Amino acid sequence: MEILKIVKTAVEALRDKKAEDVTVIDITGVSSIADYFIIANGNNQNQLTAMQDAVDEALYKAGLHAKQIEGNNKSTWILMDYEDIIVHLFSKEDRLFYDLERIWRDGKIIEM
Repeated sequence: MEILKIVKTAVEALRDKKAEDVTVIDITGVSSIADYFIIANGNNQNQLTAMQDAVDEALYKAGLHAKQIEGNNKSTWILMDYEDIIVHLFSKEDRLFYDLERIWRDGKIIEM
């Protein structure tokens, strides 16, 4: 499956769980760690866990398996590593604090 289709699949899974401010950054020319970052935030732990489960299930069905997942049901930042795609799920406060969009501003924001 084409990588942008997989990114779109993840974004749709997040939107189905009412994720807020879903942002996709193309970091292809900026970093070798991945091609895309998907960043989203939720309102509480239960929503973050539901978002994580939805993305993992959707990408698993698309044939992509997480290389690593950092964070648990008490975390306010969950990182899901699918090699070429890295998904960051935050609480609102942590998203503002870490401000990945500023750190990775050399990347290109992709509208989905």
